[in-house]
Amino acid sequence: MKASHMFQHFEPVSDKSFAGKHLPLLRAEMKKLKLDAFIVPHDDEYQNEYIPAYAERLMWVSGFSGSAGAAIVFDDKAVIFVDGRYALQVRQQADEKFFQYEDITETAPDQWLADHAAKGARVGYDAMLHTKAGVEKLEKAAAKAGFALVALDRNPIDAAWRDQPARPLAPATPHPLDLAGKSSAEKRKQVADAVAKAGADAFLITAPPSIAWLFNIRGADVSRTPLPLARALAFKDGRASLFIAPQKVGNELPAFLGDAVDIRAETDIESALARLGREGKTIAVDPSLAPMKYVTNLVEAGAKIVELADPCALPRAMKNETELANTRAAHIRDGAAVTQFLHWIATKAQDGSVDEIAAAKRLEEFRVSTGKLVDLSFDTISGAGRNGAVVHYKVSTATSRLLKPGELYLIDSGAQYRDGTTDITRTVPIGAPTQEMRERFTLVLKGHIALATARFPAGTTGSQLDVLARRALWDAGLDYDHGTGHGVGSFLGVHEGPQRIAKFPNAQALKPGMIVSNEPGYYKTDGYGIRIENLIVVSDAEAIPGGERAMMSFETITLAPISLDLVVPALLTEAERHWLNKYHARVRQTLTPLLPKDVADWLAKETRAI
Repeated sequence: MKASHMFQHFEPVSDKSFAGKHLPLLRAEMKKLKLDAFIVPHDDEYQNEYIPAYAERLMWVSGFSGSAGAAIVFDDKAVIFVDGRYALQVRQQADEKFFQYEDITETAPDQWLADHAAKGARVGYDAMLHTKAGVEKLEKAAAKAGFALVALDRNPIDAAWRDQPARPLAPATPHPLDLAGKSSAEKRKQVADAVAKAGADAFLITAPPSIAWLFNIRGADVSRTPLPLARALAFKDGRASLFIAPQKVGNELPAFLGDAVDIRAETDIESALARLGREGKTIAVDPSLAPMKYVTNLVEAGAKIVELADPCALPRAMKNETELANTRAAHIRDGAAVTQFLHWIATKAQDGSVDEIAAAKRLEEFRVSTGKLVDLSFDTISGAGRNGAVVHYKVSTATSRLLKPGELYLIDSGAQYRDGTTDITRTVPIGAPTQEMRERFTLVLKGHIALATARFPAGTTGSQLDVLARRALWDAGLDYDHGTGHGVGSFLGVHEGPQRIAKFPNAQALKPGMIVSNEPGYYKTDGYGIRIENLIVVSDAEAIPGGERAMMSFETITLAPISLDLVVPALLTEAERHWLNKYHARVRQTLTPLLPKDVADWLAKETRAI
């Protein structure tokens, strides 16, 4: 079985030389603009998480290739900000001779500027890459420190980046009703009601996931996420204007969208905003998503601005029954592919001859063999031994290690199918695991089960549940530095808000139909990593016999065996063992008909009751 096309490549996308080569080029452009500093976010003009190659400006200037972070470049120094997921990676990629490192969760760039920027310094930012809310924080920092914040129409990195890739122009395609479950007209009516309620004439939509959801379209402008890069205006009467490059519009799209949707070139958005301003219209914007440049254009043209949380975000997160049925089917298909891979690891990769890249390729081949794979949902995290301790490790030819006996192997991966987006992590032993590995794996499993079995009343947020996944680790003096759960889209982003499960406060209550991940972990630096991840769906509230309030719960939709070789049964309660046995029985019953006999026989052993 060979994949005819590999979605993931393993050549390094950057190296430590980037900073030394590119900082002087950026500083030369900064000098032309009379800037003392320039802020470089890991953001494109659409606030995407995964961004097109042309927008990898932070990586170009620093070498850091992670999916979140920021830098501030001065004429004589530079600082880069990342969170705990990337604490190790940033030191490997961004040369310490040029960059000092900061934890963005402890000191955000705006706070850092308030404490360190010189009075009178000119600090530039690209007004397309920073949101209204982001700029307001920077303005407070400028007022505190006395520096001048300078909005730029042209990014100096774009001027310095000689071989910057072209902007993507992949076709936008219909996402039919049998997958979407709700027509675009119904969705536009829902959004129109929110716009009218906010006292606005229209809502400016700048986030591609919201555009994909609202118009029931998908694209391929962004790797790992089927997004069309575009803008839109949703009006209070249910009409809408879609601003998208003409090259992306095929013959079928206008008829699919219907007469109530006006399709225009993306370059027309600024003139459309100016016209709305001249007409004195009230425009709603999400301050956490709208580029500052668009907001400024509206205000200068005479529009009144109303702040409104993206009215597409919550309904997009609350999957309808059609989307849930589809994603369950996608998870069964994906679970069969992952199980075949886990069998391959258990039977062919135990002798130390297989490396991380070969393993990641093999998993991709199993997914390709389904005949339904559209893309991966993120680059596979294939980490053996100490590489597994790097939370968002990206394997490359420069870092790939052999899966050695006596070590753990962590594989975090996902797929994009037209009927659903998957994300699963499994940790397995290569050879015999140590007692410490087994004990810590079991603590992680206890946290996973605690969250999977949680009951909670309506109005509960993910941050209120996060402690459940950490309790067993905390009791042992252990923890992990990433969130426990993120939202997941329906053939959209593998990371989707507004819900999440994390230590940090999140005001969004969990609602029925939301898909979130359940992924506690443990990481021993230079030793090994452990993570167990399934996707779970928030259920409707149900009465509990003898109880006084209806309680919501989670349905686990990811199906693949959890390594029993790493479980210490004595550390599990009877209820925890019951959950694991019941989960494994469901995995076995559901997947066995889809597997070759040798894999099915192996799965029967791997899912035995303990």
